[in-house]
Amino acid sequence: MNFLEKDDKEVYEILQDELKRQCDHLEMIASENFTSPAVMEAMGSIFTNKYAEGYPYKRYYGGCEHADRVEQLAIDRACELFKCSFANVQPHSGSQANQGVYQALLKPYDKLLGMDLSHGGHLTHGSKVSSSGKTYSSFFYGVELDGRINYDRVLDIAKIVKPKMIVCGASAYAREIDFKKFREIADEVGAILFADIAHIAGLVVADEHPSPFPYCDVVTTTTHKTLRGPRGGMIMTNDEDIAKKINSAIFPGIQGGPLVHVIAGKAVGFGENLKPEWKTYAKDVKENAKILAKVLMQRGYDVVSGGTDNHLVLVSFLNKDFSGKDADEALGKAGITVNKNTVPGETRSPFVTSGIRIGSPALTARGMKSKEFEIIAEKIADVLDNINDNKLLAKIKDEMKELASNFIIYDRAIY
Repeated sequence: MNFLEKDDKEVYEILQDELKRQCDHLEMIASENFTSPAVMEAMGSIFTNKYAEGYPYKRYYGGCEHADRVEQLAIDRACELFKCSFANVQPHSGSQANQGVYQALLKPYDKLLGMDLSHGGHLTHGSKVSSSGKTYSSFFYGVELDGRINYDRVLDIAKIVKPKMIVCGASAYAREIDFKKFREIADEVGAILFADIAHIAGLVVADEHPSPFPYCDVVTTTTHKTLRGPRGGMIMTNDEDIAKKINSAIFPGIQGGPLVHVIAGKAVGFGENLKPEWKTYAKDVKENAKILAKVLMQRGYDVVSGGTDNHLVLVSFLNKDFSGKDADEALGKAGITVNKNTVPGETRSPFVTSGIRIGSPALTARGMKSKEFEIIAEKIADVLDNINDNKLLAKIKDEMKELASNFIIYDRAIY
């Protein structure tokens, strides 16, 4: 029986509409993906009823024997997956995971050196509108005119700033991150090295991107995005002392009871990541992103850094007469979901932007290959070439819906 349809028709209908949107549209936001029915089943499980403050076998509540088992399973699988010694799977999000790292290892007003938001960094890497930029003294490095990180320049900035912590990782950087180079920079200035691999974690565990271990002191990730698990965060380290500080920072520092049902979903997701077929998926994600970049450049669009090494493509419209917001809205009308994004050399506000970020993970999860990505890339260029032609946008939307219908990811009657 579908209890929701019976007990709350209004919410049920909203969920059905969202299901239809996800099935009919082409989801190309780089930070979104389609998790498995098994993960969703765990997230909707009986564990949503259980309070389990504390950590496995050290709880403040009774009746946690099964919560202990599932959380320890998630920890063990995470450590196997990332080849690390310690993992905290309780953070509710990537942002809270990052907040936990700062609380554990920094004091207010300590110096933090992270990647500039408009150059591909994240709000939680020291942005002045984030608590990370309000609580700590934040400084920034960015990319050069070629769209790539210049590690010599990062070292120069680090020598001037002398930060307590350096953050490496990004939310809109399409090239490999050299964690070894960052380690050398951190050692040169005596800084803690913290990697946020929320975007690339699914590639890292498949050996399709260099791992932050053993170079980084502490590592965070989300468990969705390229990992395709439930929405949530995680913190990892090989340092026992750091692990203890992290655990105290998450609970009781910034969170109360963990979401055991989500932790169960994380355990399921990590189990999927450990399967041999995961490597094939990650390889396809990278190949499909390269096709997107190649076609868009052939069609005359400025792809930041001239291509991609991972799952995303950042397109700049600084040389066009329309904005990232304009492109985002036009592509939405054509049934293609992306997000407007700031770009290096940004001249517009974060609400408008001069670029878009396009990702391959979600459509790759639906089973789309190079043939489909070539078609989609050409259609994206058609939209951008005719951004105000609503008749054409409607036609492309119908075509994209037809394409999507061949790759339905969920059974509409169940999810």
